[in-house]
Amino acid sequence: MASKRTLKQTVNSICNAVLSECIAAYLYSGHIDQKNADALIDSIIGIRNDFVSRISHPEPGMPAKTFYNDLANDFNKQICEVIDQIGNLCE
Repeated sequence: MASKRTLKQTVNSICNAVLSECIAAYLYSGHIDQKNADALIDSIIGIRNDFVSRISHPEPGMPAKTFYNDLANDFNKQICEVIDQIGNLCE
């Protein structure tokens, strides 16, 4: 298992990459609604804050391996949904 610090850095770097993709899609595609882009940016920041907080405070009574596997699966699922939404913005 990776250290908490490494997990936080990974979450931050992935969220930063997705955030920059969202901003680039908004800036270089002239027909994206600003409200939709802003909502998407807010959701990315919320995901980042939520998962960094969850890494810092694991659930008591749950085995660490199970907790961090569930955390990684939830993070991957939410990031994939955001990426799909970015793709839908550009259409």
